[in-house]
Amino acid sequence: MSTAVKPKHIGRNISRIRELKGMKQEALAMAIGVTQQTVSNIEASENVDEEKLNQIAEALEVTVEAIKNFSEEAVFNYFNTFNDAVSNSSFGQGANNNYDCTFNPLDKVVELYERLVQAEKDKVEYLEKLLNGK
Repeated sequence: MSTAVKPKHIGRNISRIRELKGMKQEALAMAIGVTQQTVSNIEASENVDEEKLNQIAEALEVTVEAIKNFSEEAVFNYFNTFNDAVSNSSFGQGANNNYDCTFNPLDKVVELYERLVQAEKDKVEYLEKLLNGK
C-alpha cells in the first residue's frame, strides 16, 4: 500500500474555482483567447503549462498559487469561519441584521401554485371553447 502524496490536479482546481466564481467555460475561453473545448481539455489535465496557468489565473482574478494550492476543505472552512465570526461578533448580537425574509416563503409558494392552477383552468377553458366551436 503506497503512502505517496497524490499530486494536485491543476485542471480540476481551475474548474472548481471557475465554478465558484460563477463563470462558464465559454467566458474563460474568451478571456484567455482559446475555444471552449480547449478550456475543457485544460480542466481535464492534471498539469497545465505555466504561461497558460498565468493567463487563467489573471482571467479568474486569483493567483497562480491559489490555483495550485486550491482545496475544497479550505474554501468551506473559510466560509464557515467567516459566518461564525459574523454571528459571534458584537455586530451579530442584538443588532438588527437584515438576514430575515421580509415575506413569508410559504405565502409565495401558495401564490405560485394559485397562479399555476389558474393558468391550467384558463387552458382548459380555452380548449373547451375550441372543442365546442368545431
